[in-house]
Amino acid sequence: MSLFEAAVLGLAQGLSEFLPISSSGHLALLEYFFGIDEDRVLSFAAMLHLGTLVSIFLVYHRDISELLRELAAVVRDIFSGRGLRVGANETRRLGFMIIAATIPTAAAGLLLKETVDGLYSSITAVGAGLIVTGALLFVSERLAQGGRRVCGMKFRHAVFIGLMQSVALCPGISRSGATIVGGLFSGLERGFAVRFAFLISIPSVLGAVVLEAPDAFREGMGADMLAPVLLGVAIAAVSGFFAIKAMIKVVSGRKLYRFSIYTWALGAAAIAYSLLRAY
Repeated sequence: MSLFEAAVLGLAQGLSEFLPISSSGHLALLEYFFGIDEDRVLSFAAMLHLGTLVSIFLVYHRDISELLRELAAVVRDIFSGRGLRVGANETRRLGFMIIAATIPTAAAGLLLKETVDGLYSSITAVGAGLIVTGALLFVSERLAQGGRRVCGMKFRHAVFIGLMQSVALCPGISRSGATIVGGLFSGLERGFAVRFAFLISIPSVLGAVVLEAPDAFREGMGADMLAPVLLGVAIAAVSGFFAIKAMIKVVSGRKLYRFSIYTWALGAAAIAYSLLRAY
């Protein structure tokens, strides 16, 4: 993999992980058109996820610090016999909502991993996923403004958003798009929907790295990949930071439909190319 290819893949990962246009779909398409070995892309993508995690930590470092402190407080409460006290404060409730949203995603990732992995080699499947993403974004902008924040959330809302994140395991379906749409359907206030979507991506991305990295390194990562990895991760982190900032403004301004036009066009082009290649 050249440095140019690493830079393009890192930029694609950083932007499309947080903009609702599907990082998995873009990486799969770029892998095909660059002619990069699939094993190398697998290991490279696992490392790029670390770059996007850096972006989330930079933007939401205060939320993450408060959640970690509250986790320690939960442990103290359990050992002191006070129980979980889910509604003790907003931060603790947010933490439990994140856990509730993560459970269906983790279950789907473990049960459907082999099935989902098989879709990444199909340009048609990626194109179909992009079209689904566009439809979700388009419909979400027709929803009435919700005002629910963490105190108004129920566990069923968190589970539903987690299920939407599970759908995004399929290539072409945007994780950020699906979870933000899930939040909007649940009546979350638009700014909080973005915040919650990105916070619940942390355990999901960490889990993916833990599951994928060992096999990826055994099969595709060598010493010659060090420079491309470092460059790709750095670009993914920087571009991801600005993408998160942009998404906060986009969702608040009710402009998600603009991304639906892009994903529809890219998805249709991918399917058309796949059909033409078949003939």
